[in-house]
Amino acid sequence: MKKTVVTGLITFVLGMGLAAMVLTNPFRWEWMHLFGHAVMDPVDAGTGQLWTCGMHPQVLQDGPGTCPICGMDLVPVPGTESAAADLPGSPPDGERKVKYWQAPMDPTYIRDEPGKSPMGMDLVPVYEDEDEDFGPGVIRIDPVFVQNIGVQSELVQRTDIPFTIRTVGTTAYDDNQIAWVNTKYEGWIENVYVNYVGEPVEEGQKLFEIYSPQLVTTQKEYLQALDYAEKMESSDYPEIERRAKSLLASSRERLSYWDVSEEQIRALETTRELRRTLAVVAPVGGVVVEKMDHALDGMFVKAGMNLYKIVDLSSIFLEATVYEHQVPWLRVGTRARIDLPYAPGRTLTGRIRYLYPFFDEKTRTMKVSIELPNPGGRLRADMYANVTFDVPAAKDVLTAPEEAVIHSGARDVIVLDRGNGTFEARDVTLGVNGSGLWEVKQGLEDGDRVVVSAQFLIDSESTLKEAIRKLVARESEADAPEADDVSEEAPMEMPGHIH
Repeated sequence: MKKTVVTGLITFVLGMGLAAMVLTNPFRWEWMHLFGHAVMDPVDAGTGQLWTCGMHPQVLQDGPGTCPICGMDLVPVPGTESAAADLPGSPPDGERKVKYWQAPMDPTYIRDEPGKSPMGMDLVPVYEDEDEDFGPGVIRIDPVFVQNIGVQSELVQRTDIPFTIRTVGTTAYDDNQIAWVNTKYEGWIENVYVNYVGEPVEEGQKLFEIYSPQLVTTQKEYLQALDYAEKMESSDYPEIERRAKSLLASSRERLSYWDVSEEQIRALETTRELRRTLAVVAPVGGVVVEKMDHALDGMFVKAGMNLYKIVDLSSIFLEATVYEHQVPWLRVGTRARIDLPYAPGRTLTGRIRYLYPFFDEKTRTMKVSIELPNPGGRLRADMYANVTFDVPAAKDVLTAPEEAVIHSGARDVIVLDRGNGTFEARDVTLGVNGSGLWEVKQGLEDGDRVVVSAQFLIDSESTLKEAIRKLVARESEADAPEADDVSEEAPMEMPGHIH
């Protein structure tokens, strides 16, 4: 029993102490202004012009001065006697007319007479001169509140919008610089001169020698045709001489079809000796990137069997991946910047040579092929690179910062700063986007100022004001008998409550 009494006394004392702190705010807590003017400095609002701090609205004085918290000059509070008289179009004292009464914590709760809100707070009057109708989407906000919420605005400007695409890619061999080494006859490999992957070779360099009975037979036929043609040069029969030369040309052609070089054929003509083996040479200069087997010496090969893959590394391809929405901005010849993670500060430049005609169905990406010069052969296949495309998305267009645009599903909204605390939420039609800018095709004009911070609060206030305006207009158009039938305790179930 005693424990219950003690607990009750402690709870009572703590509750009374907390209530006293809320009402008096002895420590000047800045959040106390959320509870209304009742917790502000004890100044009688009905005594005349009130002054407040732009950064600390809980500070109220009945005359000009400086803020005791931050030292800023105090500003007049609109709605008090002097401030109301200074507002353009404000009526003289005693002539202000109440338009409706509004709940301080729920602006959609409206009545046509004083009373209590559903939260138990006194309704506050909204005067006709305070609720001036500027048109749909236009509102006026107290300059002190504008400063408190940090509203910032910028001028729209006409400029070019560069569209930057950043992606990654991997290098690949230039398809035009790849050569396969094979034979058009079968035989046995002897005397291998190039036997390692990665070994550089020059055009015409010996790779290996091969013994092929077919080659020996063809050499023999060529030498016989050569002897016969020389003997028939002094023949009295031109037709026989012509046939001898035709036979010689056919035999020589057969050797060239089997990739016997001109130098080897001339050596055969000079020495008139059959060679048991013939050397197979590199068709291009480059690097050996593939080889048939670990050891070629003594291996039997068939016609068409690939033995070496040689790549000329003077140029190389880079295959980059781009997303579906980025493809329309790319063309053959578009310039690309390539940065190599393993070579900081080194930037290469290339151009798109080919756009693949299909997408990856899983990632919805497409590959583009970029041709790069490769002096010194430093780049090899399957190396990683960062790729940047800078394409002109739009030229000389009206633009607004990205942070000024409010995307709300089917609508795009920008809040205009019309000066003197007046703002307008306006629907706009957007174009391309890039480098932090949106192209505005419709809805803005040169010289407009757009809000780039706190615009969500202003847009919400504009939407709320528009809803209240429509409700008040609808109520004023209703018949008087119908208005009398509305119960005071049952507010209308609409976007706002009005009676």
